[in-house]
Amino acid sequence: MGLWDMLEQIDLIWLSQSKTPPKWSLGQVWVAEPTPLSVSRLVEEKLPHSQAVAWLFWDSTLGEPKPERVQEALKRPGDLWHAGLKLGMNGLPGLIDFVHPTWMLNRDPDQNIEATSWRLSLQACLVRTDVLRQMGGLRATFRTLAGASLEMGHRYITRGVLMRYLPWLVDNHRLTASLPFEDELRFVYYRFGRFWVRWALMRAVMSHYVSLGEALRAWWKVRKELRPPEPAPYIRPLSDTPIPSEPKVSVLIPTLDRYPYLRTLLNQLRQQTVKPLEIIIVDQTPMERRETSLAEEFNDLPLRIIYRDQPGQCSSRNEGLCQARGDFILFLDDDEEVPPTLIEDHLRTLMRFQAEVSSGVADEVGAGPLPEAFTYLRVSDVFPTNNTLIRKDVLYRSGLFDLAYERGQRADGDLGMRVYLSGALMVLNPEIRILHHHAPRGGLRSHKARVITYASSRKYITHRHLPSVTEIYLAKRYFNHRQVREELWLRALGTLSLRGPWWKRLLKVIVGILLLPNTWCKIRSHYLLAAEMFKEFPKIPVLYQN
Repeated sequence: MGLWDMLEQIDLIWLSQSKTPPKWSLGQVWVAEPTPLSVSRLVEEKLPHSQAVAWLFWDSTLGEPKPERVQEALKRPGDLWHAGLKLGMNGLPGLIDFVHPTWMLNRDPDQNIEATSWRLSLQACLVRTDVLRQMGGLRATFRTLAGASLEMGHRYITRGVLMRYLPWLVDNHRLTASLPFEDELRFVYYRFGRFWVRWALMRAVMSHYVSLGEALRAWWKVRKELRPPEPAPYIRPLSDTPIPSEPKVSVLIPTLDRYPYLRTLLNQLRQQTVKPLEIIIVDQTPMERRETSLAEEFNDLPLRIIYRDQPGQCSSRNEGLCQARGDFILFLDDDEEVPPTLIEDHLRTLMRFQAEVSSGVADEVGAGPLPEAFTYLRVSDVFPTNNTLIRKDVLYRSGLFDLAYERGQRADGDLGMRVYLSGALMVLNPEIRILHHHAPRGGLRSHKARVITYASSRKYITHRHLPSVTEIYLAKRYFNHRQVREELWLRALGTLSLRGPWWKRLLKVIVGILLLPNTWCKIRSHYLLAAEMFKEFPKIPVLYQN
């Protein structure tokens, strides 16, 4: 019996101009020059006949790859593993800041921890062969391997490939990657389209990110290229994953003035195929309207009810988390309907992908179909506290909810960002669905924190979805000045957008332009208030182990 029969075959693609490839005990070795064209041709030639479970792309300047590390990487969660951040890909390409500036995954995690990152470098990259077959390899039109690697990484992660950064995959090589502006522009064109190329070019020149001459030269080279078609979402083989025996799940439900909805939810929690250890209800309803009969009415459920006279979405959830006894926390809202397999489905997702966080999706009453990005399994860039299961030990690293959002929006986004930056693998599974009613009273509406939504701004001519104070606070907490500035530009641009007939869209643009001075005044006012918040916040309680 040969070594390949005992181990999963991993083929090595040795990136070198001249160096002789090393001996490689795990599979075959092929040599390619470290250019997009050479690598692309090799993949096209060899991939159809490959018997390997994975391919290792490796640059000769890093020395020989260590087989034991590569085998260990293959055991880790995910579909692709790389050392991109350690090899200088941080923050690249800068032009994405003009298109998707405050996207969660646009903030790089610490280079010293295992984490999710799409900023891969093909200088050190292990990828499952099935991923290459479904998603395609490098785009040969890029000038540099760095530019082609970034496009490939962004394409993969946004289409469902689970990607993990492993700093120990290489030795202490800390490099700075060089990326010509032409490749930055090509990246934006391939990943976002022609409209966003024009917008990014305009903003890059206006903000002196690039000179007018360099911008025009890059555009001249890219303008006639055909944008590659977007691949279908990645489909991985099905697997029958067992869930933990006797899992300890704490269900956390804050509530405020929504007893009819809450009763419906509790009735459905009775039907769960995996029974929760406890259901913690944090009731913030004012005393004069408070109902105290829930415990008796649902005495067959493991209810724990915490009454709070001072409402607040963050402090109420934090108090529930501090009292939770489970190993897993399921976040739900009080105005939801859930299927009987909700807890089981979340647990199975965690086990299948060795993840720390499983998030589902919500069908909103009165809303249209979900955006395409919420119809296939992928790395989660959201943390919906109305349908998420998290391992409790992750919260020991990330902390609890920041009290800055006590009566404002995006508390979930802030906690989600800290969970992601802690290195946790967050998975979005669209098959885990709940129905969200958006009750007309209670919740954030009690604090007037949700008046105009993104959906209403795209429906009504006079509605403007402006960034709230806490949204800007979130952006300033985790992103640099350029990214925050560009986010505010995009939000102002969004006030001109509407879905509907052409005449209605034109009217929206006219009204939006007329209101633009007022829009900027409101955004600036919110920005200044957000800056003031840093004198008092963040206030993030710590969760201590019992």
